[in-house]
Amino acid sequence: MENSVTSSAFPNPSILIAMNLAGAYNVEAQKLLTYKLMASDIADLTIGQLALTVMALTSSCRDPGNKVSILHRQMENWAPSSPNAQSSTFYGPSLAVLALCQKNPETTLPIAVRFAKILLANSSPFNTDTGAMVILALTCMYNKIPVGSEEGYRSLFGQVLEDVVENISMKIKDNGIIGDIYSTGLAMQALSVTPKHPPKKWNCKKTMDTILKEIELGKFHNPMSIAQILPSLKGKTYLDVPHVSCIPGHEGQPTLPSQTNPAPTSASNITIIYTINNQLRGVELHFNETINVSVKAGSVLLVVLEEAQRRSSMFKFETTMTSWGLVVSSINNIAENVHHRTYWQFLSGKTPLNEGVADYIPFNHEHITANFTQY
Repeated sequence: MENSVTSSAFPNPSILIAMNLAGAYNVEAQKLLTYKLMASDIADLTIGQLALTVMALTSSCRDPGNKVSILHRQMENWAPSSPNAQSSTFYGPSLAVLALCQKNPETTLPIAVRFAKILLANSSPFNTDTGAMVILALTCMYNKIPVGSEEGYRSLFGQVLEDVVENISMKIKDNGIIGDIYSTGLAMQALSVTPKHPPKKWNCKKTMDTILKEIELGKFHNPMSIAQILPSLKGKTYLDVPHVSCIPGHEGQPTLPSQTNPAPTSASNITIIYTINNQLRGVELHFNETINVSVKAGSVLLVVLEEAQRRSSMFKFETTMTSWGLVVSSINNIAENVHHRTYWQFLSGKTPLNEGVADYIPFNHEHITANFTQY
């Protein structure tokens, strides 16, 4: 995770938060990331990214400056696109409520109340990541309701928390995983701090044991996935951000050597069946094209896309960089559009992939489909 911090890399505040909560090994990377976030252009940030930046700087004992007031103003003006907006719509605003609560719960109270009421009225399908962040945000507010305020505030936040905790408890699998392995880190944080107990008993040790096994299998190699699981492994949550102790002149431990598996010297080739599909109404160019692509065994999906593009211009694609890594934003000149709520979804057979194209390693004869989808 720390090795991903370079002068040219996307400055990811989640990584700095994880470093500060868990304890950084590479102090120079910690300093570089802090400086880059302090200098980041607010105009380019979403509400969620700005909230994470505020929290990251707070965890580094740095003054976020006007970023807090700007975030406050953005949340005062925020509203979902529709009464039944997709649940992921609430992820960034949940981060904002959490960041503002940690700075000033009194001035955040009206924003949190409005946000909680919007959540109660929403009936979109539950999302584990968003639910976990809602729990963290409203737990902060629940614990910091100003003295003398109406008891109704505690009742409102408690009702939302109870509903979301019940939903998240239904995502707990027999092996302890909550949702999927990449949503488990945030869910562990949420369930460990919520004042409302889940109706389904949660075995934290079982979850921890399963996650540690998944780590040994190399499932957590994306820097963002590491950043989200690391605080839980150290018994920390995002609620600990304001309490990080910063000691001037403290020397960090030496950087751990990166543990990468050497590529086989003579890797055999595998064949991937790759389909691109767009059947959405309102989008002019409809197509369903399939190509067989041969790549070295162990190659990530991005290599498959590049080989398909090399062989046929119809498979041309573009990517954008996010905190989770590269995301495919356009295929065959059909680009995602936030206003139309469209994006390119990748599936193995009929199962959506939970890793990005730069991380997922396909197996021989796997059928990968890129489907232009509306959420």
